[in-house]
Amino acid sequence: MRVTINGTDHELPAGATVAQAVRALTERTTGVAVAVNDEVIARGAWDSTPLSEADRVEVLTAVQGG
Repeated sequence: MRVTINGTDHELPAGATVAQAVRALTERTTGVAVAVNDEVIARGAWDSTPLSEADRVEVLTAVQGG
Protein backbone atom coordinates (compact mmCIF):
# COMPACT_ATOMS: atom_id res chain seq x y z
CA MET A 1 0.00 0.00 0.00
CA ARG A 2 1.22 3.50 -0.74
CA VAL A 3 1.12 6.21 1.91
CA THR A 4 2.68 9.64 2.08
CA ILE A 5 5.05 10.13 5.01
CA ASN A 6 6.34 13.67 5.54
CA GLY A 7 5.51 14.51 1.93
CA THR A 8 7.24 11.48 0.36
CA ASP A 9 5.53 8.40 -1.03
CA HIS A 10 6.35 5.15 0.78
CA GLU A 11 5.33 1.57 0.09
CA LEU A 12 4.21 -0.24 3.25
CA PRO A 13 2.71 -3.72 3.61
CA ALA A 14 -1.07 -4.01 3.65
CA GLY A 15 -2.34 -3.60 7.20
CA ALA A 16 0.68 -1.53 8.27
CA THR A 17 0.28 0.47 11.46
CA VAL A 18 1.32 3.95 12.51
CA ALA A 19 4.20 2.35 14.45
CA GLN A 20 5.52 0.76 11.24
CA ALA A 21 5.34 4.09 9.43
CA VAL A 22 7.34 5.76 12.20
CA ARG A 23 9.98 3.01 12.02
CA ALA A 24 10.25 3.64 8.27
CA LEU A 25 11.68 7.05 9.15
CA THR A 26 13.36 6.83 12.53
CA GLU A 27 14.42 4.41 15.24
CA ARG A 28 13.57 7.03 17.89
CA THR A 29 10.70 6.23 20.21
CA THR A 30 10.77 9.36 22.36
CA GLY A 31 10.29 12.94 21.31
CA VAL A 32 8.15 11.85 18.35
CA ALA A 33 4.62 12.97 17.46
CA VAL A 34 2.48 11.56 14.65
CA ALA A 35 -0.57 12.79 12.79
CA VAL A 36 -2.52 10.79 10.21
CA ASN A 37 -4.67 12.82 7.83
CA ASP A 38 -4.27 15.82 10.17
CA GLU A 39 -5.37 13.90 13.30
CA VAL A 40 -2.82 13.44 16.08
CA ILE A 41 -2.39 9.79 17.10
CA ALA A 42 -1.55 9.14 20.77
CA ARG A 43 1.71 7.23 21.31
CA GLY A 44 -0.14 4.39 23.03
CA ALA A 45 -2.28 3.87 19.92
CA TRP A 46 0.51 3.62 17.31
CA ASP A 47 0.65 -0.19 17.34
CA SER A 48 -3.12 -0.57 17.05
CA THR A 49 -3.85 2.17 14.49
CA PRO A 50 -3.87 0.76 10.94
CA LEU A 51 -3.08 2.86 7.92
CA SER A 52 -5.06 2.86 4.69
CA GLU A 53 -4.07 3.40 1.08
CA ALA A 54 -3.21 7.06 0.36
CA ASP A 55 -3.11 8.12 4.04
CA ARG A 56 -1.00 11.19 4.81
CA VAL A 57 1.32 10.63 7.78
CA GLU A 58 3.35 13.38 9.42
CA VAL A 59 6.12 12.29 11.78
CA LEU A 60 7.59 15.11 13.85
CA THR A 61 10.64 14.80 16.10
CA ALA A 62 11.57 17.20 18.86
CA VAL A 63 14.81 19.06 18.33
CA GLN A 64 16.72 20.69 21.13
CA GLY A 65 19.16 23.52 20.77
CA GLY A 66 19.56 27.20 20.83
